[in-house]
Amino acid sequence: MTIDTFQTIGQLQSSPVIRRHPANPLVAPKDVAYGPAMVFNAGVTKYEGKYVMVFRNDYGNAAKETIEPHNTTNLGLAYSDDGVSWQVQNAPCWSWNDEEVIRVYDPRLTVIEGRCYMCFAVDTKHGLRGGIAVTEDFNSFEVLSLSVPDNRNMVLFPERIGGKYVRLERPFPVYSRGGIDRFDMWLSDSPDLAYWGGSKLVLGVEQVPFANDKVGPGAPPLKTEKGWLTSFHAVDLDPSRGKNGWETSWKKRYTAGIMLLDLEDPSRIVGMAKSPLLAPEAFYETSGGFRNNVIFPGGMILEDSGEVKVYYGAADTVECLATAHVDDLVQLCLEGR
Repeated sequence: MTIDTFQTIGQLQSSPVIRRHPANPLVAPKDVAYGPAMVFNAGVTKYEGKYVMVFRNDYGNAAKETIEPHNTTNLGLAYSDDGVSWQVQNAPCWSWNDEEVIRVYDPRLTVIEGRCYMCFAVDTKHGLRGGIAVTEDFNSFEVLSLSVPDNRNMVLFPERIGGKYVRLERPFPVYSRGGIDRFDMWLSDSPDLAYWGGSKLVLGVEQVPFANDKVGPGAPPLKTEKGWLTSFHAVDLDPSRGKNGWETSWKKRYTAGIMLLDLEDPSRIVGMAKSPLLAPEAFYETSGGFRNNVIFPGGMILEDSGEVKVYYGAADTVECLATAHVDDLVQLCLEGR
């Protein structure tokens, strides 16, 4: 299968049930004292009475559209009382670069039984791996597990299911998929967060009408009466797209989808919206970024009022927020059955 066999996907629109926050972008490079060129793909949760955001920093020169080597990437930290106005800390909270590890990035935060866990991607000299760490203060992180290459985009469910920890993930089976991007969402479980198995396919690219390239986890799922409300990223590739950002050529578009997974067997899809929850439309999503036309959901918080806060990276450059009511999101999924 070659790139020429991909069926291109036309114009996409966000669902009418979700609204971008007027304060967007919530966190941008200008808000960070130590000078990254890009601030995006954050994990967000509520922990010990505060909203907490751990975000990815990449460095370079936005005016000249250049980036520094990958080993400069690190993670930043911010706190909020309302989930909208953020106090960014004056120094990164974690970086990892040694004789084997090049960088850590793309954090996802989940509180399980009162402890905060962070999934992350880690580039190493022998492949891209997915990791899980635990932290109590967001200044030190104890790494509990690292996958074999190639796996990433891991997110943890916020409670054990059937006595086991469960995660969603996106492996990179390039060889077995004909040497092209055709990446799907999988699920694995663990008795202890260190040893993982029981892997099952959850969502294939071919099941998503607005993807032709890859799908994978977004934010950690939220528990509802109808199922686990689960965001995912969906990617479509169009060879005719131009530069679309700082990169020489960026031909992909990332959108956010939404689905419900069964409460007792989260490898089973209960319902899925057949069109994107969020598609790139706002100026901070479609222009001026490192990679334009990118929306990547990394955090979802369900408030007591029923409001769901969806945090997402935009154009691989800034961190943003959109909101919807949980009942509307659930109905959107069920209508797609």
